[in-house]
Amino acid sequence: MTTTVITNIGSLVTNDPALGEGPLGLVGNAALVLDGETVAWAGPAERAPAADHRVDAAGRAVLPGFVDSHSHLVFAGDRTAEFNARMSGRPYEAGGIRTTVAATRAATDAELSANVARHLREALRQGTTTFETKSGYGLTVEDEARALRIAAEHTDEVTYLGAHIVSPDYADDPAAYVDLVTGPMLDACAPHARWIDVFCEKGAFDGDQARAILTAGQAKGLLPRIHANQLSYGPGVQLAVELDAASADHCTHLTDADVDALAFGNTVATLLPGAEFSTRAEWPDARRLLDAGVTVALSTDCNPGSSFTSSMPFCVALAVRDMRMTPDEAVWSATAGGAAALRRTDVGRLTPGARADLTVLDAPSHVHLAYRPGVPLVTEVWRRGVRVV
Repeated sequence: MTTTVITNIGSLVTNDPALGEGPLGLVGNAALVLDGETVAWAGPAERAPAADHRVDAAGRAVLPGFVDSHSHLVFAGDRTAEFNARMSGRPYEAGGIRTTVAATRAATDAELSANVARHLREALRQGTTTFETKSGYGLTVEDEARALRIAAEHTDEVTYLGAHIVSPDYADDPAAYVDLVTGPMLDACAPHARWIDVFCEKGAFDGDQARAILTAGQAKGLLPRIHANQLSYGPGVQLAVELDAASADHCTHLTDADVDALAFGNTVATLLPGAEFSTRAEWPDARRLLDAGVTVALSTDCNPGSSFTSSMPFCVALAVRDMRMTPDEAVWSATAGGAAALRRTDVGRLTPGARADLTVLDAPSHVHLAYRPGVPLVTEVWRRGVRVV
């Protein structure tokens, strides 16, 4: 393998306090040495070891590639009319998720795969190098398994979400749908997924149903995560901590007991500001979680209905402006926090042994992600030691 030194880095985010200043492990006037697909060294430029190749960062900021730990990319169609009506204050009576289910069922494998690839290229251009994505728009055994097979062509972080909503085919018998999700559908889907998820919410699945779904997945070797407490107070967060789920996602409506459970458990609270932006819903209180010692991740929730953005920089800016996070906290949550939500130690940091996934900004500091919202600051992206943008 050949080595590459990236030098003249204005500000390097390592996410290792042992390497630099504060929780971000910031190093000024830094260098980074890559050995093939991994980071070999990080620190002050004047102490960098020799390498086969040299790249001049010209004073730009370098940070780990973003880790987007929550997305719904296997879908067809869009819901422009729904969004337009919501933003215009007009009533809208189309089918919501069911609209996407119908379009997804009608699409070909090639169409679905091309759509996933298009959105991932979009995300990569904005600095995302690791991403999770879910099924959940098929809601039949065949369509859910198909969605997961397609997702697995693009990422290792694949989540079975047959329990997104009760399938329209089972509207009159939700219990039978839970039996399907935990039986034949799970059998068909488990070989293609790493994770199992459930939307634990009024109008979707209650606490008992969510427990049955997640424990059935665990029995098949899938790891749990959960859509929790997005629209109302409920049992989702407590269930996530009880089952040692990697992540409880949304976390908008939390009691003190919910916050305490997250603070003393291993479950990451993943916040999805794109959803609140796109629905004008109440913002999660990130400050409350952080002050309690909860590990927080940021993610896009990219989906066609409630958060049709693939931009982690946009979510960082929203988190700082509207969720009371500092720029440092938001960047950590979008990188190391996302890695924690996927229980990964090889991404989300730029330290020796980590995967050489990094984002270069056309700016001297990571703070510019929130300071200059909406500006395309990502000028280079490296993945597994190769410059891909």
